[in-house]
Amino acid sequence: MRLPQHSIDRAAPIGVFDSGIGGLSVLQALRAALPGEDLVYVADSAHTPYGERSDAFITQRTSAIARHLRDAHGAKLLVIACNTASAAAAHVVRQDNPGWPVVAIEPALKPAAHHTRTGHVGVLATRSTLASRKFAALRAAVTSAHQDVRFSEVACDGLAASIERWAQGGDGSASRDLLARYLGQLGELGAAAQAIDTLVLGCTHYPLIREQIQQQLPPGVGIVDSGLPVARHARRLLHSTGLLRDETTGDEALSQASLRLLATGSVQTLRAAAQRWLTPTTAALPDVETLAL
Repeated sequence: MRLPQHSIDRAAPIGVFDSGIGGLSVLQALRAALPGEDLVYVADSAHTPYGERSDAFITQRTSAIARHLRDAHGAKLLVIACNTASAAAAHVVRQDNPGWPVVAIEPALKPAAHHTRTGHVGVLATRSTLASRKFAALRAAVTSAHQDVRFSEVACDGLAASIERWAQGGDGSASRDLLARYLGQLGELGAAAQAIDTLVLGCTHYPLIREQIQQQLPPGVGIVDSGLPVARHARRLLHSTGLLRDETTGDEALSQASLRLLATGSVQTLRAAAQRWLTPTTAALPDVETLAL
């Protein structure tokens, strides 16, 4: 049986996928790093959030959406812009699609280990991400390489879902309350010895409210997330495979890069989130399309 083939056309789009709106934070970074690339973004809004779902369910959804982006849109590269889906299913997508460049995301523990001055890093993430073998392996590797650094993690149940509601309704009070609770569970924050001076946002939803998070942190606490490292990695992969479009197109083509936004459930949340958080990096937003999948 012949295996399905991904596109090897430089003009093909990049596929980006998240359980909901969180991947817009990665989409911003991709558009900044790859201004000449067409992008197709899928929000699995019919099944968000993934944070408390089973690995089997997450893997099934991730595989289905990856196939859609490969077959229906001819995506030349896939970005899994969801920490939970990356931890549970990235290896399955790669196994099922040999040769297809797949960029998964992981909490930014490595950059945080370089950034911290007190040696204490806090991590906010979903319960599924923190319980995954991938996170355990990442944490072990980073602490082995930086033996003077320790991590404190808090599972932020409900925070991603509250950010989805914030995007649609405009009321951020629930998210702020949850943030206060989870930051309090981390322990002492600040620049004092042994205090947490670096905070990792281990879910792509969380950088969307980075400003509000910073407001709840004392002076001297830095925030790191994975958007920029993912975008840089995507660019490197496209370059190494000869698929980087903006090396072979002119300025006019760079300004005409397209964006498609699709949602498996209600389109209102993704539309509102894109208007709230994506507009500053996008000249004209497309309408959100419904994806029956």
